[in-house]
Amino acid sequence: MPKAIHTYEVLRRPIVTEKSTMLAGQGKYVFEVAMASNKPQIKEAVERAFDVGVTSVNTSIVRGKMRRTGRGRPTRQPAWKKAIVTLAPGDQLDFFEGV
Repeated sequence: MPKAIHTYEVLRRPIVTEKSTMLAGQGKYVFEVAMASNKPQIKEAVERAFDVGVTSVNTSIVRGKMRRTGRGRPTRQPAWKKAIVTLAPGDQLDFFEGV
């Protein structure tokens, strides 16, 4: 059984890119979520936070990129988890409107 995470700790931040803006037109919204969260926890967090119905949740882990520090030493950025949330027909998040 996964470790219990508070509902408001699951969603970290919304991802606002060209691709995620195009998906918003289809009723799909992209969030960075906690690495330990699973699909039911993400669904519950979005439903509670935005008062909408969630149809499905797709997740993926994004590997951290290699970056160079000030003296040219390579370091790796931390990995993070991405969730694409599909809302029920007729629901939308006003949080993303006007972006």
